[in-house]
Amino acid sequence: MSCPALMNWSGGKDSALALYHALLNPTLHVTDLLTSVNAHYGRVSMHGVRVALLEAQAQRIGLPLTKLELPEMPDMALYEQQMRATLAPLQAKGIERAVFGDIYLEDLRQYREQQLARVGMQAVFPLWQRPNADLLREYLDLGFRAVVVCVNEQHLDASFCGRLLDEEFLRDLPAGVDSCGENGEYHSFVFDAPYFRSPIPFRRGELVRRTYQAPASAAGTASAAETAPESSPFTAGFWYCDLLPDEA
Repeated sequence: MSCPALMNWSGGKDSALALYHALLNPTLHVTDLLTSVNAHYGRVSMHGVRVALLEAQAQRIGLPLTKLELPEMPDMALYEQQMRATLAPLQAKGIERAVFGDIYLEDLRQYREQQLARVGMQAVFPLWQRPNADLLREYLDLGFRAVVVCVNEQHLDASFCGRLLDEEFLRDLPAGVDSCGENGEYHSFVFDAPYFRSPIPFRRGELVRRTYQAPASAAGTASAAETAPESSPFTAGFWYCDLLPDEA
């Protein structure tokens, strides 16, 4: 018997590939998508993708979307409070499990498991500890298509932002950069997937640089955990490629 589950959907390649495997898992019945959104800007947290494009993904997947609306840099207490409030109506629907696209960040996995256990839910990690090369080959072979929407300038320069996430992009990554971007080196927006009803049309807009400063205590939140945790306050610079919905 399958267990109702929600997909923690960032809109990027890892969550997209994790959803692919969750949909094939006979023990899971994925019923909903859950995405953290910057309430002030109306964009996906850290990825910077417009909510309109996030909603276009959900429409093409055919699953209802719940938005966890957060301020730009929430502290731990607020993040956890908002998460519990957002999960409550989903649990009332019978959802018992939450699917994530994490690959090998052990501290992040433990954080997710501990927080879900407090509300009686379980975490599922379909991609856990699979080799990067295998994941990327599967991503390409299955026909997923994505564009890189955010890069951490500590690892990649602005020229990588706005590029297609394809074999050429992967070949151009500098030494030492995780090819799956698991340490927050880059984030992507999936505009086509095997389970999409149709590709999402979009146009590339301007490149924008933004900086963020946050205390290490925020390292467990959905937004800060995708950058490298520090033992003291840190400032990080990011380049974003604004994607515009293309009605044509």
